[in-house]
Amino acid sequence: MDAGLFAQYVVIAIAVLVSAVVVARKQFPSGVRRLRIACALPLVRDGRPRWMRELGKRIAPAPRAGGPNCDGCDNCGPSD
Repeated sequence: MDAGLFAQYVVIAIAVLVSAVVVARKQFPSGVRRLRIACALPLVRDGRPRWMRELGKRIAPAPRAGGPNCDGCDNCGPSD
């Protein structure tokens, strides 16, 4: 395989991956949030190295408040 052709494949793979991430974040925000939580939880447990806990904190989504007006969306506003 030619080096130029390999570079083209790498660029296309990166573009497809970035596109898939953007679509997932736009179309499935709660699913992406659950996935981030599932990936971060094992990393932030006690006994893990410091760098691993810091990585888990970066992966984890920001906490959100839930209350009587929360209808499960990501808008954090009163339901209509």
